[in-house]
Formats: sequence, C-alpha cells, structure tokens
Amino acid sequence: MKTRIVLFALLFTGVVSYGQQDAQFTQYMYNTININPAYAGSRGALSIFALHRTQWVGLDGAPVTNAVSVNTPFNNSRLGLGVSIINDKIGPTHENTISADLSYTIPTSEKVKLSFGIKATANLFDLDVTRLNPVDDDPSLHDYNNKFSPNIGAGVYLHSDKAYVGLSIPNFIETNRYDDNEVAIFKEKINYYLIAGYILDLNNSIKFKPALLTKMVKGAPLQVDVSGNFMFNEKFVVGIAYRWSAAVSAMVGFQVSEALYLGYGYDFETTNLDNYNSGSHEIFLRYELFRNNNKMTTQRFF
Repeated sequence: MKTRIVLFALLFTGVVSYGQQDAQFTQYMYNTININPAYAGSRGALSIFALHRTQWVGLDGAPVTNAVSVNTPFNNSRLGLGVSIINDKIGPTHENTISADLSYTIPTSEKVKLSFGIKATANLFDLDVTRLNPVDDDPSLHDYNNKFSPNIGAGVYLHSDKAYVGLSIPNFIETNRYDDNEVAIFKEKINYYLIAGYILDLNNSIKFKPALLTKMVKGAPLQVDVSGNFMFNEKFVVGIAYRWSAAVSAMVGFQVSEALYLGYGYDFETTNLDNYNSGSHEIFLRYELFRNNNKMTTQRFF
C-alpha cells in the first residue's frame, strides 16, 4: 500500500509542483486579491468576484478551481479589507483556503499610491484515499482528512489610474502535505509573485493594456505570463495571453452594466499535455457597488 502511495505522490508532485502549486488563473489581472493582499480596497468600491476554472478538460483528475472574493475600502480611510475563498480539486486531493486581507495605502504623489498588505490564511487539506485504489488500509493516511494548516503572507502594490506593479508572497510558511520516513513527498513551497500592467489610450474609444505576472517557486522553472487586452468603448474586451512554455490563451469580457463585468478565457496547451486534454476553461464575474455617484477612480482593467 505504502509503495503505491509513494509512487502516486511522486507522479502527483511531478505534475503539480512543476506546473503549479497555488491555484493558477489565466485572467490574473482581474483576480489580484488572491495573490497580493495590498490590492484590497484599491478599486475604491465594494468589489465582489467569483470565478470557475476547469483545467485540462478530459484528463482524469485534472485541476478544478472555484474562487470567491470580496474586498473594499474601509470607511473612507486608508485601510482596505478583503476576504477570499478558494476551492481547489486535483486528483484525490481537495483543498479549501480561506483568507483575510488588510491593506494600508499611502499617497506618494497626486496620482500614485503605494499600498501595503498582510494576509492571514486557513487551509483545509483532504486526501480521498479511495481514489488511490488501496489494497490495504494505511492508518497514517486518515490524518489527511480536512487537515488544518495556518499561513501568513504580505505584499506591496504601487498603482495609479494608468499603471501598477506589485510584489507579494501569499504564504510564508512551507507545509508538508505527506511525509514518509520524514521525507516530504508533497511540500507546498513559498511562491513569489511579481505583477505589472499599464493602460495605453490608443484613441477616444480604444484602450490597450499589456500585463505581466511572474511566479517563482524553489525547485520549479520560473513561470511567466504575458497578456495584452484591448477595450472598446469601455464595454467590450478582447485579448490574448501566453504562459511561457505552457499555454496560449484567448480572453473576452463584457461590461454588462456599470456594476457588472463578465469574462471568459480559454487555454490552448503548448506542451505534450495537449495530446491528453481539450484545453482549459475559465469564467468569472465581478460585481461592484460604487461610491462617488457610481464612478470609480480607477480603470476597469485592474
């Protein structure tokens, strides 16, 4: 039994640790709160976000992720608050992550602000042993039913109405998910994030925004995501993205109303995994309650 578990864990680690540890999002530019707590409240509105991602469709045990978050400025002060929940399923594992974010913003000039953020996280990790087809019962595996682990993170976020750059570490504490003879088979490591974006007004009706996300994890290749989105008449958005040596993505979005925005993304694999799946789908909505006569102080792009 233990040999089977170790073999599976090694395979599982090869897929997950190499490609992703934290939940992966194509439309990261709309979902910044999950990786950088300093983003909380930066849009100047009560912002409600919900996302569903189905990765590598057709591949048994492929990741399925659901994310919900709420963030808002606090009582016209420099404080921002946020709460987010991520539900992530990969193979026989099931994780629920609940995070609370607190940010503090300092104006550095008339148009630029610098925000600092901290994140507190509670993680519940569950291993479904029945999906491993065990022949014997291993009592040690029962310790991984809704196993709780806390974490803390931090970030900085420099932003204006036209540009942003952020650095963050969502989780400072490394967590061993499965130990065999004191050797970590699946270890959740520290993830380092750098994000950046800029909005360029091409004319009165078209805006262009390039964006960048880089993620560094010890023992894994540097992940680089670059994207470019066009917004037409502040209503319709279309763009493409490239995840280095992993996938090409197409993205569309529509500003349904002043408060509601809908987006969809599709990933085309550029690795050998393309032979075993039909791509990845990601859909999200963002609903916002605006202040100041229903006008935002920041662009809808981020």
